Amino acid sequence: MSIIVSPSVLAADFAHLDKECSMIEASQADWLHVDVMDGVFVPNISMGSPVIKSLRKHLSKPLDVHLMIVDPGRYVNMFAELGANINVHYEACTHLDRTIAQIKEAGMKPAVTLNPHTPVELLEDILDELFMVLLMSVNPGFGGQSFIPNTLKKIQRLKSAIDRRGLQTHIEVDGGINAETGRQCVEAGADVLVAGSYVFGSKDPFEAINSLKACRADR
Repeated sequence: MSIIVSPSVLAADFAHLDKECSMIEASQADWLHVDVMDGVFVPNISMGSPVIKSLRKHLSKPLDVHLMIVDPGRYVNMFAELGANINVHYEACTHLDRTIAQIKEAGMKPAVTLNPHTPVELLEDILDELFMVLLMSVNPGFGGQSFIPNTLKKIQRLKSAIDRRGLQTHIEVDGGINAETGRQCVEAGADVLVAGSYVFGSKDPFEAINSLKACRADR
């Protein structure tokens, strides 16, 4: 299983995003994870379309945009124009099926995020429609939090559901990811790792990314 690494720009130096993008371009990272927060769905405000447009100018790799906002369907077309794939929260969508359809109609691959308290079983009726499921392994809104161990059981249950249906749905994990927790997630069944502080706070971000790419399941 090839591991996809998606460093989270939330932990980057915002005064030098061009340099941070150059590092991502030169590294083994596959995507750049971009957290969009509105201060309502989560208790923080991060960035919007102007910043993402700037990132796009300096980055050829895919943008992995995670919308931590209420009613994300309002912004689907705007982010599609920025060349980003969109990840929406189950908890923020009153009509999730409609939002997934909007994402597809905009030419993007649909992904859904679950907060730590949200059971993976709630995606049973829509799992076949999804390119990816993101499991939050911390409570969303702030970087630098510790990994929630129960996430590993959720990964296992989600992986079992995906395998039973013969799907190729990616399992992404975000929060408290480093070489050790990354390995544990991969062993549980994840194949996409998001890491912010571990990458951008490292003295050697290239090596940090390489250590995540090297995560392999022992089973």
